[in-house]
Amino acid sequence: MSRNIRVGEFAELRAFAAVAEARSFRRAAAELGLDPSTLSHAVRALENRLGTRLLHRTTRSVAPTEAGERLLAGLSPALTSLESVLEEAMTPSDAPSGTVRLVAPRLAIRTLVAPLIADLTRDYPHVTLDVVTDEQPSDFVRAGFDLAIKLGETIDRDMVAVPLIPRFTTAVVGSPAYFAEHPPPTTPHDLARHRCIGCHSGPGGSLYRWEFEKNGTAIVMDVTGPLSTDDPDLMMNAALAGIGLWHGVEELAQQAIAEGRLIRVLADWSPSYPGFHLCYAAGVALAPAARAIVDALKAQARHA
Repeated sequence: MSRNIRVGEFAELRAFAAVAEARSFRRAAAELGLDPSTLSHAVRALENRLGTRLLHRTTRSVAPTEAGERLLAGLSPALTSLESVLEEAMTPSDAPSGTVRLVAPRLAIRTLVAPLIADLTRDYPHVTLDVVTDEQPSDFVRAGFDLAIKLGETIDRDMVAVPLIPRFTTAVVGSPAYFAEHPPPTTPHDLARHRCIGCHSGPGGSLYRWEFEKNGTAIVMDVTGPLSTDDPDLMMNAALAGIGLWHGVEELAQQAIAEGRLIRVLADWSPSYPGFHLCYAAGVALAPAARAIVDALKAQARHA
């Protein structure tokens, strides 16, 4: 026959579960912020109420009895569910909450997402941002993502696209030490005589072909050198160390150029191309948590 559970029993049940899972009154008390004697009294009251022993106690250890194991097995998921309900009840109804999944290239994560993390966790404590790296995000909605940062030239027509960085300009740079031993190139064809740092970013991880344009003339170069990688930090560090020439987004090299640690060449041959856009499915209202991330990224882009 069922009976009503009195309010005090919830505290006793929670105390028992904490001690049984921690296998220690002291550790459970520390987790709950209570005195060990308070937990001991609560567990003893529950045992008396149920008429059965729930915990084996020695001076060195605590372990559930058979009856305690059965109670814990049914009690743990119930308490977890109750805590979730209580947490939800304490969250303001209009406060963004939940998980937002975002997929983006590493450069976008570094320049746009990473600077936001501290502010996001402070301003939206009930939002979890799940970020995955993909250099060329494709059907991100089908893959279970809410948002994607993509290059402007890869945006599907059925997507909402919010410009974050409208355009990128490319740059070729090398260190002063490198140019002390190699004359700076004046045309893209001169790169055939230079050590160049290769980037694995083409289809199937193939080497990216360096692209140039000037006065309507386009040149594509297959470069060679002592290093090729898909890691942008390794590329930049190699260029700074004088290993070879680096070709990439100008924004990544701006500070090193300003400080004289890198020297830019072929600036008049360096084209620009569509930059990053924040994308999400058209025709579907964004959840408050996703909208909060969109607004934060738009604000970050204005100050980038």
